[in-house]
Amino acid sequence: MKNICSLDEMENIISEGNPLLIYFSGENCSVCKVLKPKIEEQISQNFIKMELYEVKADIYKEIASKFSVFSIPTILVFFDSKEFFRKSRNISIAAFIEEIRRPYSLFVD
Repeated sequence: MKNICSLDEMENIISEGNPLLIYFSGENCSVCKVLKPKIEEQISQNFIKMELYEVKADIYKEIASKFSVFSIPTILVFFDSKEFFRKSRNISIAAFIEEIRRPYSLFVD
């Protein structure tokens, strides 16, 4: 997972239109630390062309507020530069994977 450190950088990445997952986490968030490797593993196995990025919401508050992220962990998924999917706090990995499987196949295949 690559880190995003500015609002401009995030907007540029989104504007490229690639399948994109942005993971908002925090330095002191134990759930975030447990969930991150699971998300990385599942995305790399199931969605090879999806790019992964992380935003430390407690450090880069401007980015979090611009994208209305007020709790962590939060996952945003973008297809064709548009937010398609958003999950916060209690995230089921299996349900998450199933929810993005169909749109991913439509946009990528």
